[in-house]
Amino acid sequence: MNIAASTFIFILVSVGMSAVAQVLLKTGMSKGEIGLSLAQQHWTSSVMLVATNPWVIGGLMMYFLSAAVWLLVLARVQLSFAYPFVGLGFILTMFLGWWLMGDSIGMQRVAGTVLIAVGVVLIARGG
Repeated sequence: MNIAASTFIFILVSVGMSAVAQVLLKTGMSKGEIGLSLAQQHWTSSVMLVATNPWVIGGLMMYFLSAAVWLLVLARVQLSFAYPFVGLGFILTMFLGWWLMGDSIGMQRVAGTVLIAVGVVLIARGG
C-alpha cells in the first residue's frame, strides 16, 4: 500500500489533537467549582458549569477538529491501516498528562500503555 506523506501527517495531527483535547477536558473538569458541584450532586448547576467552562469547550472543539481531520484520513486509506495509529494516542496522552499535569507514571503504567498500543496494532494487522 503506497500512502502519501500528507496522509501520515493527517493521521498524526488527528491523534495529537485528540490527546490535547484530553488535557483540555481534564483541565476544565479539575476546576474546583465543577468538582464541588458534582460532589454535592447539584446536577443542573454542574451541567451549566461544565457547559460554560472554556477549557471544556476548547477540548470539545479540539475533538471536533480532530474528528474532521480523521475523516480526511478515512477518505484516503483503509480503516484497518489507519486505526492502529490511534494507539499512539494512548502513549501521547500519558506523556502529556505527566508533562503538563504532573500525573505520576511508573513503569507498570508505561508498560501497560505500551502494551495497549502494541495490542491495537497487532489486532488491526492480524488480517
